[in-house]
Amino acid sequence: MATSRYQPADLRRQIGSPRPKGRGSYPLDPNPNTPRDSIRADTALLENKDTLCRNVLIYGHCRYEDQGCAFSHDQNKNNSNSETSKKTLNVDSPSFTPAGLGKKPTFSSQAASAPAFTPRGLGTATPVGVPDNDASVFNPAAIREFTPTFDISTTTNGSAQDSGLSYDPFTMPPVNPGLSTPQFNPYAEDHGGLGGHGPGYFPPQNAFTTPLEPLQHHLYFPVGPKRDDLMPYHRVPHDFFLPEKERQEIARKLEAAGQVLPNSQLPQLDNYHNLVPLDTTHRKNANIFGYPSWIYKATATKTGHIYCLRRLEGYRLTNEHAIRQVKEWRRISNGNVVSILDAFTTRAFGDSSLIFVQNYFPLSKTLVEAHLSPTPTHGNRVPTKTPIPENTLWGYISQIANALQAIHSANLAARCIDPSKIILTDKNRIRLSACSILDVVQFDARRPIQDVQQEDFIQFGRLLLCLTTNTLPIHLTNLKISLEQMTRTYSVEMRDTILWLLTPQQPPAQKGIDEFVRGIAGRITSTFDMNLQALDKVNADVMREVENGRVARLMMKLATINERYEFNGDQNWSENGERYILKLFRDYVFHQVDSNGNPVLDMGHMLRCMSKLEVGTEERICLTSRDEQTSFLVSYRELKKMLTTSFGELAKASKSGGRGF
Repeated sequence: MATSRYQPADLRRQIGSPRPKGRGSYPLDPNPNTPRDSIRADTALLENKDTLCRNVLIYGHCRYEDQGCAFSHDQNKNNSNSETSKKTLNVDSPSFTPAGLGKKPTFSSQAASAPAFTPRGLGTATPVGVPDNDASVFNPAAIREFTPTFDISTTTNGSAQDSGLSYDPFTMPPVNPGLSTPQFNPYAEDHGGLGGHGPGYFPPQNAFTTPLEPLQHHLYFPVGPKRDDLMPYHRVPHDFFLPEKERQEIARKLEAAGQVLPNSQLPQLDNYHNLVPLDTTHRKNANIFGYPSWIYKATATKTGHIYCLRRLEGYRLTNEHAIRQVKEWRRISNGNVVSILDAFTTRAFGDSSLIFVQNYFPLSKTLVEAHLSPTPTHGNRVPTKTPIPENTLWGYISQIANALQAIHSANLAARCIDPSKIILTDKNRIRLSACSILDVVQFDARRPIQDVQQEDFIQFGRLLLCLTTNTLPIHLTNLKISLEQMTRTYSVEMRDTILWLLTPQQPPAQKGIDEFVRGIAGRITSTFDMNLQALDKVNADVMREVENGRVARLMMKLATINERYEFNGDQNWSENGERYILKLFRDYVFHQVDSNGNPVLDMGHMLRCMSKLEVGTEERICLTSRDEQTSFLVSYRELKKMLTTSFGELAKASKSGGRGF
């Protein structure tokens, strides 16, 4: 049943304006005898004529307009002129003009005799002037209206005694109100300044900063458990890569070589930057050189290579010929001597310092750190010192003898054979790291070269006595007792060798390094054989990595050929030919799935396929398209030819020409 758009009049209620009427909204009638009801009716009728009908506002028209609706139905009529003056909050209302502006500003006699104004403080009362008779009358208009506020730092609605909540614990008062804090810039390189005023607390941070946490090398490519059910021809994925122990050691050395010290206070030298301290103790020790010495790792500005800087603090060069002694040490090229590259003086550290530039060996330890200073385990418990194996000691003896033979043959002397100045760079591989320093420092007190060479043998013997008895050089006071202690653990040959080194020859007879080498020739051959075996193992690992490098090149070639979007419209580079077969080969090697559609991650299959592709065998494989509608039967030899041809076309269009492949 259809209903009309407008309802009957009896069902519609007349909607009037809900605007309230104030007490003073009725006009004044000059006739006081007029009834109040008639006045109200006339007034309401006048007001309704100026009020827009609510039906016009809601429905756009009023069906009672012709039936006696008392409201106005003209929307264009400005009916607000008569009412705007009555509204209190109206922007069109006239400005307030005090009534007393037209009067002459004069002071009354009471104002002249009024007391002086005194601000009301905390706990004080307002001075009372002339008593007023109407002061006891209650005046509601004098009470201040309550206005809610959310600013707890103001005391608008209360006195000063109620301002206990004015302190905001989350707001820090500014240090100096005159300084404005600039906006934080996340792209700025230096955030060291406090608010952008004055110098920064820290220098700008260098690039390649060290990570906040050390890298967990043992969690990267971990070795799985050893399987005993493999046949001799079976291989596991780890057989194709570097052994885990060697890989972790190399990774740690690379990390140490690339380490920098952010926010470092160390200076930048003329030719070296990014200084990193390598000392394990902060105590100054001047027992060996006569000056406190420090070790730093630095990067050369010209070449970018990493070097080791040994600094002698507080040294003043008095003779320029002293520093020229370093040139003679540049001719020493021995595997057991750290090469000296340069020496110079500087005042960049705030004093006069002497710097020696040497080759850098990451993660190297001194013999004191490796053997004579055991680290506590299980809290503060210090483990029992275990003696060094005798084969290891004979290896040390052979290497030091090799270094002394090279030094003495050049008419020089080591002069510093101390366990704290001999570094252990690799397994059982030691190097003398403090040669040529005493030649510069003690240049004025020059001694015959034969005498200092004889002292090398004595220092050599004391070094072996420290290692065999696990005693620091400073505590080695009684040589006889130390020899008796050493005899209980080591062989007689070791004792005789140490005795020969510690016993000086009666002049004019002198000991020579060649005589010492002939005496330990049998031990030198054993050490040489151990080094050859270690070299064979290193060569095997390197050959294994070379094979992995060839596999990596093949993978890079496949990645550069497959799915090149810039050649989609090129007819000469379509995936309908050999490029399409290479794409299917990529899916065959890396995108295998099982019968349930789950991915198969078989590293052995990947390495085996890439090795066959690199060789180009005659073995044939079946390559199937992704929609299983097309199959190709190709050999690895044909795939290798396709790969070479496709990559050659890319190399022709490239500016680099495929260098490195």
